[in-house]
Amino acid sequence: MMKKNIRTQAVDDLFEAVMCLQSKEECYRFFEDVCTVNELQAIAQRFEVAHMLRDNQTYLDIAQKTGASTATISRVSRSLNYGNDGYDMVLKRMEQDNRK
Repeated sequence: MMKKNIRTQAVDDLFEAVMCLQSKEECYRFFEDVCTVNELQAIAQRFEVAHMLRDNQTYLDIAQKTGASTATISRVSRSLNYGNDGYDMVLKRMEQDNRK
């Protein structure tokens, strides 16, 4: 299976838009317009799963607390272990920001 290239002008433009957001309220306004409720909840769920996996919680605990399927948990785990370190980068920054 050939991997789709996500590096397109349209994705660049989307990321530029996201980087313009200056508050949580602006994020809510933008993402509620850009995503369906289900899409946004799915993204948030994957991020929550990543955080819990990083804290060494079990698949069973994660599934019970988040409602995520084991397939979703497994995909997030694969991203944490073999991905581009995006989850780790953001989670580490959030931890540093919370220590201030």
